Amino acid sequence: MAIARSKITAQGQISVPAKIRRRLGVGPGSLLEWEEKGRDIVVRRSGRFTLEDTHAALFPDGPPQPRALADLKGGIRKDLVKRHAGR
Repeated sequence: MAIARSKITAQGQISVPAKIRRRLGVGPGSLLEWEEKGRDIVVRRSGRFTLEDTHAALFPDGPPQPRALADLKGGIRKDLVKRHAGR
C-alpha cells in the first residue's frame, strides 16, 4: 500500500508530500537519492556518510603513521605554549 502519491509535471518535476518530507527530515535544498533495487526504486535522503567515506575523505593516502605518546604530548605542549605565549 502506498504511503503517499506525487504527480510528475511536464518538466519532469515532482512534489514530495509533506508527510514524506517530515519523515525523511528534508526541506528546501535537501538532496534525495534514487536507487534501483530489483524492480523497485528506493528514494532516500542523501548526505549520510559512512565511517569509511569520512575516513577516505580525511586520509586519501591511507591511514596516518602511528605516533608515540611522548610525540603527541610534545605536540600538544608546543601548541599550548604558542597559544598562550603572549598572555
